[in-house]
Amino acid sequence: MVPRCSLLQKGLCGADPRGATWPDCPTGDDLNPVEEHNVARIEGVDLPRNKPVWIALTYIYGIGQHSSQKICAEAGIDQATRVFQMTDHEVARIREVIQNNYNVEGELRKEVATNIKRLVDLGANRGIRHRRGLPVRGQRTHTNARTRKGPRRTVANKRK
Repeated sequence: MVPRCSLLQKGLCGADPRGATWPDCPTGDDLNPVEEHNVARIEGVDLPRNKPVWIALTYIYGIGQHSSQKICAEAGIDQATRVFQMTDHEVARIREVIQNNYNVEGELRKEVATNIKRLVDLGANRGIRHRRGLPVRGQRTHTNARTRKGPRRTVANKRK
């Protein structure tokens, strides 16, 4: 229970967003406590409360912008709805759509890891590049590729 202005939740009040209240609040209800809603938790990820649903869903590994918009449409939820405005029933519908139709989070990470392990075990070119820590998709390595190769390791010149 945190005392908050009702207009603050809608973003219309000039009060401090961290919860401090101002005595000259236009609604005068800054001392009335507003109950904190439970955080929407889907596939082990806490969705950010103040973002629209379709953006918050992209915080889940394996769901991008296009997929999140499709999920909202399948669940029958307006994309502009903020996460803190969603009911438990709406969260359950989203959770059900994701569980039935999408590989996300741990399951997807495991699938990607097994695919990479398979390539490494086969000795395929992509597997060798993974094993050596080099770029996999044909990028140049004479210069650049520092993200994949790591910091430069200088080699001392031989004296003549």
